[in-house]
Amino acid sequence: MKAMILDTQNQPLRLTELPRPKPVAAEILLKVHACGVCRTDLHVIDGDLRQPKLPLILGHEIVGTVVERGPQAERFAIGQRVGVPWLAHTCGQCRYCASGRENLCDAAEFTGYTLNGGYAEFALADQRYCFSLPDIYSDAESAPLLCAGLIGYRALIATGSAKRIGIYGFGASAHIISQVAHWQGREVFAFTKPGDIEGQHFAYDLGAVWAGDSGTAPPLELDAAILFAPVGALIPQALSHITKGGTLVCAGIHMSPIPEFPYELIWGERSIRSIANLTRRDGEEFLAIAPQARVRSVVKTFPLVEANEAIQQLRAGRVQGAAVLVMPYNNLQEQFKSGVDNDRLTLRGR
Repeated sequence: MKAMILDTQNQPLRLTELPRPKPVAAEILLKVHACGVCRTDLHVIDGDLRQPKLPLILGHEIVGTVVERGPQAERFAIGQRVGVPWLAHTCGQCRYCASGRENLCDAAEFTGYTLNGGYAEFALADQRYCFSLPDIYSDAESAPLLCAGLIGYRALIATGSAKRIGIYGFGASAHIISQVAHWQGREVFAFTKPGDIEGQHFAYDLGAVWAGDSGTAPPLELDAAILFAPVGALIPQALSHITKGGTLVCAGIHMSPIPEFPYELIWGERSIRSIANLTRRDGEEFLAIAPQARVRSVVKTFPLVEANEAIQQLRAGRVQGAAVLVMPYNNLQEQFKSGVDNDRLTLRGR
């Protein structure tokens, strides 16, 4: 199979050819049709997340069909479409797993980080951590639901019954979950990069009642805010717009340092909390809600061989909605033959 791999952090991905993996135990082998490009992938490439399996196939928003099953895999049929999320395995025995908090499992494994992911023609996954997907979504539209949607959903739950919600960083997660919030009857206030008029119009199109620069004040006090942008300096700004008793939810997996701020910003029982990973229950709930809420994924697609370009466009803020790698690829065989490395490197693990 062909795959884009990360050999070393802070380096571009490399197109190569690998042996097709073989499922064992409860694993399933998927023919990948689409794989989202998530900001977490940027953090892995840039070295912000420091413990990836290397060399590594990135990608944890995988949509594919089952083509082979391990001897203990019976949950999905051959030919069935399946989604693979970030959470790939948990121990099932620690205090976190035992209390319904498998997202915090100390022995958890993660797709496209500690295990190989979906920037490839085929991918392995444990059937217990995969999801059936709503039929109304195409492969490319389904991909961002599997992380951007799931993390956004968990962050939205963390805001409780908040009516007015500020969303900082109007990217893949924000564009999905703002639609769910609007469907629930909440009011979304969208904060974008300074001068991002196009992004603000995008937010209005998806149901926001107000949109403006991240450094400006909203017209009304917020009950809660969700911070998707990995910018620690936004925390004091967001807190200054939240009412007493409100919550600021930090939904990123990595963030720049948080500056010192006065105690008065959290006085009045304001709280700051983070969101870590997801649970399988989150996935089942969100994938049931998304069609009811008429969530639409806005995607910009790239062939597998253009994964580096997709990453650069995401990094530069040139992707509205979500970036997705799609297969089959246009002229892939010709591109592959024209000078790319096609050694038979075997990756450790999956």
